[in-house]
Amino acid sequence: MASIDPFAPSPLHDLMYGHFHAAALRAVAVHRIADHLADGPRTAEELAARTGTHGPALRRILRFLATRGLFGEDGRGAFRLEEAGRSLVGGAPGSQLASVLLLTDPMYARSADRLADTLRTGESAFDLAHGMPFFEHLLKSPEDRGTFDAGMAAHSGPVEELVAQSYAFPAGARVVDVAGGRGGLLAAVLTREPTLSGTLFDQPATVAEHVLDRPELAGRWRTAGGDFFTAVPAGGDFYLLKHILHDWSDEDALRILGSIRRAAGAGGRLLVVDAVLPGGSAPHPGVELDIVMLMVVTGRERTAAEFESLLARAGFRLDRILPTPSVPSVLEAVAV
Repeated sequence: MASIDPFAPSPLHDLMYGHFHAAALRAVAVHRIADHLADGPRTAEELAARTGTHGPALRRILRFLATRGLFGEDGRGAFRLEEAGRSLVGGAPGSQLASVLLLTDPMYARSADRLADTLRTGESAFDLAHGMPFFEHLLKSPEDRGTFDAGMAAHSGPVEELVAQSYAFPAGARVVDVAGGRGGLLAAVLTREPTLSGTLFDQPATVAEHVLDRPELAGRWRTAGGDFFTAVPAGGDFYLLKHILHDWSDEDALRILGSIRRAAGAGGRLLVVDAVLPGGSAPHPGVELDIVMLMVVTGRERTAAEFESLLARAGFRLDRILPTPSVPSVLEAVAV
């Protein structure tokens, strides 16, 4: 075999350095460097004075991230935000700062370090690294729970309207968003159709921070806290599950679906919003998500056939799969 230059650009080279790119990305996110570039270029020394960081180290990190298109450097040594880096600005429309802080958080990084053990045992890398399941850890760590909720809101926010516009709810329908977080998707759904009413259901601490208190939604929503493994609110015409089933093994997913099947009754409709894997080795963002599921929880991304089988075991018939302009699809099923 011919010798290979380990420094030459290649897929293997990018993978080897991936951890360092993520660490550098986290460093500039923690210190909110992009916020200070939002109104124009600045030198590393100017940025360091504003952020309390070390100028020479900051320059080297920004130069490193510039190779990935997040920043650019001009002739006088001033750095600017490139278009790809603008989503690092906190509070900006579509900001992904909270998502970056979540996915590079030590609770994820420590889990990634245990993937070799997962490969050997099949156990969750998070469980191995932290000594308990992911969601149990979040209940015991309010700070990490806040990081998770904020990251999920940032990660999901941009796709909620895209998902909402991809399904036409009938007028007057009652929608229950199961494990709906702070209610971003439910708000988008209710806003698009003013005759709908909805219930946001999740852990009590999560729904307490809901985003439904808007004038245009007045009188059309309520919140409920509880455990979806035990029961979910009854009386809905439609039940939403956005990015939930992929968090869980088939056995746990069946428990969640069982709660919904009991609440919905025959004829009730379920909308599962998740990535649908194409099968084979075709590139797909869901394949990346699948590794996160393997690493952090006990869940998985699924193919259309796997979803159909899972839903059937829970008493639902998969009627159709609707694509959206984003990664997830909407799988519509009816309780039989």
